[in-house]
Amino acid sequence: MKTIDCYILGGISNETASNLKKQHCVSSVTIIPEGDSFCSTEILRRIARQAQADYILLYIKTTELSLVAYALERMIAVAEDSMAAMVYSDRFIYAGNELKNAPLIDCQAGALRDDFDFGGLLLFRNDAFKEAVADMDCEYRYAALYDLRLKISRKSAPVHINEYLYYEIETDLRKSGEKQFDYVDPKNRAVQIEMEQACTCYLKDIGAWLAPEFSPVDLNSQEFEYEASIVIPCKNRVRTIGDAIASALSQKTTFKYNVIVVDDNSDDGSVAIIRSFESDPRLVYIAQDSSYHAIGGNWNSALHHPKCGKFAVQLDSDDTYYDENTLQKVVDAFYKQDCAMIVGTYRMTDFAMNTLPPGIIDHREWTLENGRNNALRINGLGAPRAFYTPILRTINFPTTKYGEDYAVGLRICRDYKIGRIFDVIYNCRRWEGNSDAALDIEKVNANNVYKDRIRTWELMARIRKNQQN
Repeated sequence: MKTIDCYILGGISNETASNLKKQHCVSSVTIIPEGDSFCSTEILRRIARQAQADYILLYIKTTELSLVAYALERMIAVAEDSMAAMVYSDRFIYAGNELKNAPLIDCQAGALRDDFDFGGLLLFRNDAFKEAVADMDCEYRYAALYDLRLKISRKSAPVHINEYLYYEIETDLRKSGEKQFDYVDPKNRAVQIEMEQACTCYLKDIGAWLAPEFSPVDLNSQEFEYEASIVIPCKNRVRTIGDAIASALSQKTTFKYNVIVVDDNSDDGSVAIIRSFESDPRLVYIAQDSSYHAIGGNWNSALHHPKCGKFAVQLDSDDTYYDENTLQKVVDAFYKQDCAMIVGTYRMTDFAMNTLPPGIIDHREWTLENGRNNALRINGLGAPRAFYTPILRTINFPTTKYGEDYAVGLRICRDYKIGRIFDVIYNCRRWEGNSDAALDIEKVNANNVYKDRIRTWELMARIRKNQQN
């Protein structure tokens, strides 16, 4: 019988350790001292020196763990059959007093997010674990577990067992919309720096890292009637679309601009509000036909409209600009930074425009030297986003309602420089009407699979780009 050495964190219940010791395949159970973490390189080195069994099991949560009968034997069997260096499985979670299914997703090449959810129970082949730890040349406080799985995945992709093999307690009961900005919370900056370092090393190892060398952008290559267009896609936003349009039309600029509102068959009264602004000649109203467009398709309609300006600037239908100077700052930044895309800084607000935690999101992890690489680790680039129209017309948005902006941003920074504005220029309004405010786990998983797929395609393209240079 293949055996397992188990490692759990201090502070966990004695019952978890006792349950693990009862498993026939478990050789030992070691409790990591309270205050220490699997995110520490030193702890992983200690485990690598100590473990003698065929497999190493880490339970990375501090809540009670319960196993389905023969769960560990099943994990071993799959690892043996697949020759995987790492396996993980679906699980059940107790959320309050409710027991829920908590399926996970497959870990593909582009699953580079450092917050990728493997669940709490991770099984490693001993020799692969030790080889990966021996290859670690940085001492991390926060990124060691991330570094470990990246190094292991170079030899063998983690295998997802889509079977429910254990129970754990979910302590974070926030809605999906409240969780999604944790990675850019300023208090986590030290963590982000280490995660970037680990990801950068991995990208260099697999030949996907890009040096800060960019194709030139000729911002005067074409003539446009308008210097800029504010693009507002809309689908059933009767409560907010008026605020967005008013904010767009209030911009003070030294140049000619317009506002393109693309309505995707709204049936809640949004169209009447849009049309109430038609007395302003700067408003361009596009009514989509009944075919499928989503946010990406709506953007493409605006982008290829003959009235679209030289720079296409984002404004979501439930957001507003920070003040009347936003558009001027964005256009000035294009010329000052000589780039194909600009990303600004935004303030999180509630529906009434009161600041919400974590407050100002400036994406400081984006640097000219490494931003295009670090973009593969995070799940978004910031807002508002603005594009040099001639380049974006050669790329287009994917016809989807999630991740379309991220896909375009990755594609642009593969070749061109993305500029940044670190002043607050945008209000990102979070409310119950947001499309991602309270998603169920299946929808969250589907969204994550899509963004991982985008990154997978981008990795392939960047590796090929480096091979051709």
